[in-house]
Amino acid sequence: MLAIRLPAEVEARLEALAQATGRTKTFYAREAILEHLDDLEDLYLAEQRLIDIRAGRSRTFTLEEVERDLGLAD
Repeated sequence: MLAIRLPAEVEARLEALAQATGRTKTFYAREAILEHLDDLEDLYLAEQRLIDIRAGRSRTFTLEEVERDLGLAD
């Protein structure tokens, strides 16, 4: 169960969309979350990776290094 507070303008737009399409506001809230959750998780992971690289806790690899290590180099 999830309860969210939306700005009045967003709530009105969501209500209008739901009425115009015969779907529920919950349907559209769920769709929006599912659509963007992967992107938000990827962004968080990338930010954490960058912090670790800058702090010296992780390193990067060039494409050439990866190809060589995986035996894919020409």
